[in-house]
Amino acid sequence: QVQLVESGGGLVQAGGSLRLSCAAPRSIFSINAMGWYRQAPGKQRELVAVISSGWSTNYADSVKGRFTISRDNAKNTVYLQMNSLKPEDTAVYYCHARTAGAFPLNYWGQGTQITVSS
Repeated sequence: QVQLVESGGGLVQAGGSLRLSCAAPRSIFSINAMGWYRQAPGKQRELVAVISSGWSTNYADSVKGRFTISRDNAKNTVYLQMNSLKPEDTAVYYCHARTAGAFPLNYWGQGTQITVSS
């Protein structure tokens, strides 16, 4: 099964910054939306940020003003710049991509752990 490849997770102190990257294989064509989700222990997976092929973005209220999503279409890559991190941002972060068309396909990364210490 084709997976997205994530990098950039780790341990950081509160107030610090991290940058996540996610590359989609060239075998995935016509990617429309790319985004990031996260899942904290005992909680459901939630949307963090998403960016469309037309560059429109949407963020969870909890990360607005702190996180910035961007993408490089030539590289099939999406980024998440996370600033002013808080302990409540601790979670496994998953990259997601959805193709365009009448029958979109969804792809996921393997997940990367981010731990923010207080």
